[in-house]
Amino acid sequence: MAFWDSLKLKTREMNTQLATKAGQFKNKEFANGTMAICALIAAADGSIDAQERQKTAGLIMSNDVLKVFPPDELRQKFDWYCSKLESDFDFGKVEAIATIGKLRSKPDQARAVIQIGIIIGGADGTFDEHERAAVKQACHAVGIDPAEFDL
Repeated sequence: MAFWDSLKLKTREMNTQLATKAGQFKNKEFANGTMAICALIAAADGSIDAQERQKTAGLIMSNDVLKVFPPDELRQKFDWYCSKLESDFDFGKVEAIATIGKLRSKPDQARAVIQIGIIIGGADGTFDEHERAAVKQACHAVGIDPAEFDL
């Protein structure tokens, strides 16, 4: 239970930090990176069921940081990454990680994408090993030590 309480506290802290920086991150690479990590989290166990896809999309639309982007554009990009992962999981995963990796030279935005991945991953009350592994891969793609996020 201590881990879950710690995760909830960190999630709240991350949301607060991200909300203060939201306007700085209004660019295509950040939007693409966030949708790529959201799709990776949704598909972390190797598949995306309709309920999981819908729930993740709802979380995306309600996230304060992402409200700086047109919701329809986010939804289309999320669906695009999900489709890539569903049609060929391994190739879709490579493509999503590569998209996230484009933020390597923008550490603040890269951290924000990682934080959004953690928030989305823990939103259902669990942050399982598959979701943690997906976030770790994203950390490596942007050159951030996963230990910075207790992963």
